[in-house]
Amino acid sequence: MMFQHHKIMAMPKRVVLLCVLLQFFNCEDIIEVEDISEETIVNLVPTDNTVIESSSINFSWQELEYGETYHVQITTPNFEAALQIVADTLITSNNFSIVLPANSYEWQVKAKNFAYETQFSTQSLTVEE
Repeated sequence: MMFQHHKIMAMPKRVVLLCVLLQFFNCEDIIEVEDISEETIVNLVPTDNTVIESSSINFSWQELEYGETYHVQITTPNFEAALQIVADTLITSNNFSIVLPANSYEWQVKAKNFAYETQFSTQSLTVEE
């Protein structure tokens, strides 16, 4: 019986300790993460089905307000029948440059933040010599 009484007395001490600890935090310390899962990335260049004669390609897209990073993937010839993943990277800017040999490619990008991500936005391009 004595053991149960001690257990009951320890509980209020834990509650008091928890309340004291919570006083050190305020509402500004709780950060809300914006849900971007319904947003769409707008790919700017190269535009869909572009034929490019240069091997140095600059990919860019519109920034997403609450996107913290961007996941960029480039494959040949396309994502449904990928023979090679040429790039698969996470960056913080809204552009990415790479040298690509002559071939057909698809590129896609999606935005991510701490808790959410958009769907990939995909376009194709061809690099000619």
